[in-house]
Amino acid sequence: MTLINDRIELTIENHIAHVVLSRADKMNALDSKMFTALVETAKQIEADSSVRVAVISGAGRAFCAGLDMENFAGMMEADGGADSVPSQLTPRTQGIANDVQYAVWVWRELSVPVIAAVHGVAVGGGLQVALAADMRYAAPDTRFSIMELKWGLIPDMSSTQLMRHHIPEDAVRELTYTARIFSIDEAKEYNFVTKVVDDPVAHAMDVATQIAQRNPDAIKASKRVLNAANYVSAAEGLLMESEEQDKIIGSANQLEAVLAELQKRPAKFSDA
Repeated sequence: MTLINDRIELTIENHIAHVVLSRADKMNALDSKMFTALVETAKQIEADSSVRVAVISGAGRAFCAGLDMENFAGMMEADGGADSVPSQLTPRTQGIANDVQYAVWVWRELSVPVIAAVHGVAVGGGLQVALAADMRYAAPDTRFSIMELKWGLIPDMSSTQLMRHHIPEDAVRELTYTARIFSIDEAKEYNFVTKVVDDPVAHAMDVATQIAQRNPDAIKASKRVLNAANYVSAAEGLLMESEEQDKIIGSANQLEAVLAELQKRPAKFSDA
C-alpha cells in the first residue's frame, strides 16, 4: 500500500488498483492536497502496465463529502476574495481542463476502466469524482447532491460534461438549481448509479476481478471507443471501431484469449 500526499491509499494487486480516499475524519472532503493526490494517483496507475482496472472508494462513513469549505475559505482569503477565483480557473493547465477539473477528468482519461464504490454521501465534488468512473455501485442508504449552489457556486469539476450524456437534462437542471439532497432511489432512476448493492467495495472488486481476467489490450481499446462515442459522428465512431479492432485481431493477447477459452483455463496475458 502506498500513501499519496497523506490523502489517498493506493494498493495494486492482481491487476487491480484500489484507490481509497483516506481523509475519514473529514468524510474525505476535497482540499488542495486531495486534488493533487487524485491526479498523482491516476498518473501512478497509468504508469503501471500491470493495472487493468481501478476501484475508487472512501474510508470511514462516506465516499466523499465534497469541497472542504474551510479550505475554500482559506483560498479566498489568501487570494484576495471571490473576484479572484474565476481568473485562476479559466487558464487550461491540464490539457482541456484546469487543475481542479482534472482531479475528476483524469479518471475519465485513464486508459483502464474505473469503478466507484460509493457509500454514505457523495455530494458536490464527491459526486463529480464518482461520475468520472465507468460504473458506480452504491449502498442502499447513500445520499447524493449536486450541492454547489448551496454555496453560491456552480458544478465546475467536469460533471456538466459527464452528466449530459446519460442523465435526463431536466433532472440535471432541477438537481443543480435546487442543490437538494436526493436518495438512492432517485440516483438509480436518473442513472447516477449503475447498481445498488449492500457492499459496494466487495461488489466493485468482484467486477474488477472479472475485468482483470480479460485481454488488457481490448479493455483499453474498448474504453477509448466508448469515451469517444459521446463526442464523434457515427462515421468517425465506426472508423474508430475498425481501427482499434485492426490493432487487436491476431495479436498475442487476442490469440491467448481464444486459446484460454477453448482450453477452459485462465488466460495468461502480457501487460507490456
